[in-house]
Amino acid sequence: MTIYDFKVKNVDGTEETLEKYRGKVLLIVNTATRCGLTSQYEGLEKLYEKYRDKGFEILDFPSNQFLKQAPESSKEIAEFCQLRYGTKFKTFAKIDVNGKDADPLYIYLKDKASEEIKNRETDSFKDKLEKLGQTLLGKEIKWNFTKFLIGKDGEIIGRFSPTVTPDEIDAEVARAILK
Repeated sequence: MTIYDFKVKNVDGTEETLEKYRGKVLLIVNTATRCGLTSQYEGLEKLYEKYRDKGFEILDFPSNQFLKQAPESSKEIAEFCQLRYGTKFKTFAKIDVNGKDADPLYIYLKDKASEEIKNRETDSFKDKLEKLGQTLLGKEIKWNFTKFLIGKDGEIIGRFSPTVTPDEIDAEVARAILK
């Protein structure tokens, strides 16, 4: 099984396969609209604008699993992102990223890249996670804005913790595009 075998839901409820992204570099991100990290949408859009003409796509999967920070409908989330942050990358339907109802794509991503390869966690963020019973390493998604970088061949290049900003992974995106 590869990443291209997965079906995902659009905000209107229709399904599409990730096959249409074969040969592109992907950044898959679980997001939320009411999170302290929501401003990362701005950086994500800048990264997208910089590389989209070079075969780069961002796939946005909102999730309401972390302190209910994405309570809106999938359509409302997409509209919020477009209006507030000017996003042009694809926002999909809201999903669960952990637990018994986790989306199959995220089960696959977590299994293939169980620990973040790049962390820039502040002590306060670590403390917040620990209070919520979370750790920084392991398979489960720790928080909103965990990022997975996928190469043109569909292989996972890296998993980045929530506080690693889009700007901090710019060079890795550029390297993946050149491969």
